[in-house]
Amino acid sequence: MKLENKVAIVTGGAMGNGLGIVKVFLKYGAKVVIFDYSNELENTIKELNNPNVSGYIVDIRDKQKVNECVNSVVAKYGHIDVLVNNAGVCKLVKFEDMTDEERDFHFNINIIGTWNVTKACLPYMKNRKGSIVNLSSVTGPMVADSGEVAYATTKSAILGFTKSLAAELVNDDIRVNAIMPGYIRTPMVDNMAKLSCPENPESVVNGIASAIPMKRLGTIEELGELAAFLASEESSYITAQGIVIDGASTLPETMTMGV
Repeated sequence: MKLENKVAIVTGGAMGNGLGIVKVFLKYGAKVVIFDYSNELENTIKELNNPNVSGYIVDIRDKQKVNECVNSVVAKYGHIDVLVNNAGVCKLVKFEDMTDEERDFHFNINIIGTWNVTKACLPYMKNRKGSIVNLSSVTGPMVADSGEVAYATTKSAILGFTKSLAAELVNDDIRVNAIMPGYIRTPMVDNMAKLSCPENPESVVNGIASAIPMKRLGTIEELGELAAFLASEESSYITAQGIVIDGASTLPETMTMGV
């Protein structure tokens, strides 16, 4: 129960990686509050069937609404121990074809939204051995595919945000780290597969798996375990780091060389 009595906010926790994080946090005893603007939030909370989970429908681009929801969490629990900035979007569009609206869709959720929630939570996390976990990616800082310019830019920005914020908050007893996932089987990955090959999206997923040394995509629970480690005192000497979880997908130098 390494997160027992910890109050954690998880953005984008209604599905995908966020849901995996919520499930694992609950397993370890945390009180979890989900911030999500998906209509799936209510169903997710019902399915989890745990008194320690609650949620707010909130668009993290809306600074005022974010502040209201954070204030409600603090009114209920008195403090915040952990913030997981998981909410993010990715739409495959070539740079030359991308509209300003599509660019801003990525920037405003992945960067500005993360900024808004972090800014709102910080006053209630100081001097509590707090932990902020940001979802970056191997995409951007390490690798990229065609059509990912906006997404890759935002995830590179999140890694820089993580490192600089960690430097500022170390004296407030708050650690800040980033998780850099490779391919985890999430609704986002399924949607990207549909965009890549509408007639046979599963072939895209199988192709991804074949190129990963572990020959599979990760699970949302595996990512959740890493987030729980970074949120707990088990990682008390780790801050300002980007930690890759990708089944070694970024390891191969080529796909044909070797014995």
